[in-house]
Amino acid sequence: MTTDDVQRWAAFAAAPGGGNPAGVVLDARGWSDARMLAVAAEVGYAETAFVTDPGTLTVRYFSPVAEVPFCGHATVATAVALAVRQGPGDLVFRTPVGPVTIVTREADGVVTASFTSVEPRVDDLADDVLDELLGVLGVTRADVDPAHPPRAAYAGNVHPVVVLRDATTFDAFTFDPAALRTLMDREGWSGTVTVLHPRGAAADAPPEYEARNLFPVGVLTEDPATGSAAAATGAYLRALGLVAPPARVRVHQGRHVGRPGVLLVDVPASGGVTVTGTATPIDGD
Repeated sequence: MTTDDVQRWAAFAAAPGGGNPAGVVLDARGWSDARMLAVAAEVGYAETAFVTDPGTLTVRYFSPVAEVPFCGHATVATAVALAVRQGPGDLVFRTPVGPVTIVTREADGVVTASFTSVEPRVDDLADDVLDELLGVLGVTRADVDPAHPPRAAYAGNVHPVVVLRDATTFDAFTFDPAALRTLMDREGWSGTVTVLHPRGAAADAPPEYEARNLFPVGVLTEDPATGSAAAATGAYLRALGLVAPPARVRVHQGRHVGRPGVLLVDVPASGGVTVTGTATPIDGD
């Protein structure tokens, strides 16, 4: 199976070598599910995006082991790749979770893409499921920030959100990928498990969080930068009254896997949450 048609981009990079790699196929017309899955597996990134109908901008996303409903960083990478090819502007991707609006802009030679999620929702986590999740992470309810109760947030994928109060605990926790994957599959969590820690910010500065997004699939365990989780985080903060919309939140992610990134999250009073980032080509693509 050849990957000659695949472009490789790193989305949300805070510095060279950072961000989350994504494969992008701008013309996958006529490709079977089996072919897309095989290419995604060969590429080996967390996700590869396939434009299965360039005319309508129909996009599908595959991890190395399965199709996923939506992928934020691959959406940003695909939008930037299209902007480089045909110029910046407004786009609508037709995705398995519904239409996703993207705005691409260029300034000083840098292209950014801002996608607005589908309508989000935030649900409670059952006590037994939460206790099982915390046990897999090796933490307890006492480690959870009391101002940020755990929830399951959806903005294209379901992401359980756990906010830890202590930076040392946040940096040090480890988990069994197989046990977490079993729990995620059972609960239908198609995205990542989102673990956050609030970062200090000046009074007049946007709120900031550091994120670790757990995504055990193949040889991967943690995602460097997760756009759908960032959108879900914005929805979570709004639903719990932890930000006053319209608000911008800065999410730092990837330090723990050596690929630092920054995601800008704009939270309106209602409707979809907007996530903004850049993408840069990998290996000369």
